[in-house]
Amino acid sequence: MAKRLVEVFTSGCYLCEVVVKQVKDLACDKCEVVLYDLNKGCDTNECETKAKHYGVKSVPSVAINGKLVDCCKNNGIDIESLKEAGLGQ
Repeated sequence: MAKRLVEVFTSGCYLCEVVVKQVKDLACDKCEVVLYDLNKGCDTNECETKAKHYGVKSVPSVAINGKLVDCCKNNGIDIESLKEAGLGQ
């Protein structure tokens, strides 16, 4: 049976590292954990391509078997909310 692919998207920050540790601690021998530091980038641009494909809007985010986990969706910056809070006014 193929291993479960767990992809963690980070920016190398403290909060990201906490999540990386939690994911690694929870991962079993049937899980393959791959880390993508979007701040450093990848030689092949694979990390940026995957982040766009999965719809990563904030970090840390986790995709399992090619799908962004629900808890990681819709957490990106919402420009309208920033404007409503007074940004640019």
